Amino acid sequence: MNSKWLHMVAWILVIVGALNWGLVGVGSFMGSNWNLVNMILGSMPQLESIVYILVGLAAVFELITHKKNCRMCGSDSNAMM
Repeated sequence: MNSKWLHMVAWILVIVGALNWGLVGVGSFMGSNWNLVNMILGSMPQLESIVYILVGLAAVFELITHKKNCRMCGSDSNAMM
């Protein structure tokens, strides 16, 4: 599997998860539930759980591979400074 493709899918899932958690936090201050994943997939709890698991796995993947994929954190980062 192409690692760039896997990185892009993982990155998108991490962004989706981060935005969803942001909305959950803002919604809780407003006295609402703004969990978009739940709003969209709430009638399919197994699919909702799969989305949460995929987002979590994507975050772990990004944590493990970040230094290799990141231009600022990679081995050539000292040359940029």
